[in-house]
Amino acid sequence: MAWSLDARIPVSILPEGAALAAALAGGKPAAVVTLAPPGPLPAGAISAVSFEAGVTAHAVACACCQGRSPAAQALDRLFQARVRGQSGWFDRVLVLDEDGAGDAVRAALGEDALASARFRLA
Repeated sequence: MAWSLDARIPVSILPEGAALAAALAGGKPAAVVTLAPPGPLPAGAISAVSFEAGVTAHAVACACCQGRSPAAQALDRLFQARVRGQSGWFDRVLVLDEDGAGDAVRAALGEDALASARFRLA
């Protein structure tokens, strides 16, 4: 018998705000990724992050951040907040697909080695 365990955090792309609210209402603790800076934390969300181009915790042009997409950097900030205890522990990530955010996250998971090591499409 073959076993397969994928410990990466599942990422779900949701088409609209109503689907996001429904997904947050049921299921395991979740973090939210949005294109625009998040307003108040949505009800049921543990943490939220947005695509903020150029926002990084490191010096400008550091080797680990340079050339990474805003989506990959957003997922990175989310993961780091989780492991450092700066946010609550979440078991899944919900992406509100607004203005191509879903495509950007899909591309990050397909092209960015660090993002794909930590997260997977659900």
